[in-house]
Order: sequence, then C-alpha cells, then structure tokens
Amino acid sequence: MNETLPPCPECSSDMTYEMGSLLVCPLCAHEWSAEAADSGEPAAATVITDAHGSVLADGDSVTIIKGLKVKGGTNVLKVGTKIRDIRLRQGVGDHDIEARIEGVTTQLKSSVVKKA
Repeated sequence: MNETLPPCPECSSDMTYEMGSLLVCPLCAHEWSAEAADSGEPAAATVITDAHGSVLADGDSVTIIKGLKVKGGTNVLKVGTKIRDIRLRQGVGDHDIEARIEGVTTQLKSSVVKKA
C-alpha cells in the first residue's frame, strides 16, 4: 500500500500508516516508534511489572489491589477482584493492561494490580 513505510514487526503486514510520531498496523493494532523503524533496529521490548515488581505476560491472571471507579459509570471494581487472561498493550498512555471485566473490555494500569 505505502512503499515508504516499513512492514509491521508483529504480523509483517505492509498496510502500516503514520499516526503522529507512531507507526500503526491496522490488522493487529500494533503501534511502534517511527525512530526505531528508521534505525533498522527492532524496538526494545518493555517489561511491564505489577505493583510488587513481578513481571507480567499476556494471559496472566491478576488481582486488583486498589478500589477503582469505572469511568463513565457508577460501578466500582473492588479490591481483590481477580482478572484472568490479561493482554499487555503499549502506547495507551500509562494504561498498559487490557482485560475483560464483567463482559466489558477495560484498560488498567499495572500499578494497581498484583500477579495472582
């Protein structure tokens, strides 16, 4: 589609596009820095840790350690709520965990969870 942009490092799609200073893949939603793509080096993998310093990975189960208000609603996620099968995401501000809670996809900060 666009010959001047590099393919996605996650799924090798050639349909990447620019969004501000990031490059984005529309197929897998992977975002990465344009500077890393220009240098020819793979982007450095960021290690995401929970509130106690344990390294998190996709598919882990976590427990909420702080009561959280749900934005746009009156619900509260209580301390001790267990969340299964998390997905780690980059480039969404400081919200680096994506999970389904009560049937709704939610983004969380890793600083408010601990590995279960």
